[in-house]
Amino acid sequence: MSKHCEKVQNRRELLTAVLRYATLGTLGAIGVGVFAKRRRLVQDGICINSGICKGCGIFEQCGLPLALSAKQVQKTENREQKTENRGQTLISDI
Repeated sequence: MSKHCEKVQNRRELLTAVLRYATLGTLGAIGVGVFAKRRRLVQDGICINSGICKGCGIFEQCGLPLALSAKQVQKTENREQKTENRGQTLISDI
């Protein structure tokens, strides 16, 4: 009787191990697939963030026309904001 219990237990352990490693392999394959797709899209010049540059993880490195335009606008806004801050500082000093 104990041999029968051992066989059942060994089968359960085997099934558990197979399912565990199959799940781990599947998750790993999905992760690699997502990473490869994102990298390919970036290399092909396709936006991975639906054209929303603000908050994009690769905005600083992006060379797509939309991102370059957004960077230019951002620089202009920063310059205007610095100018306004200087003006307010001068007024408050008076």
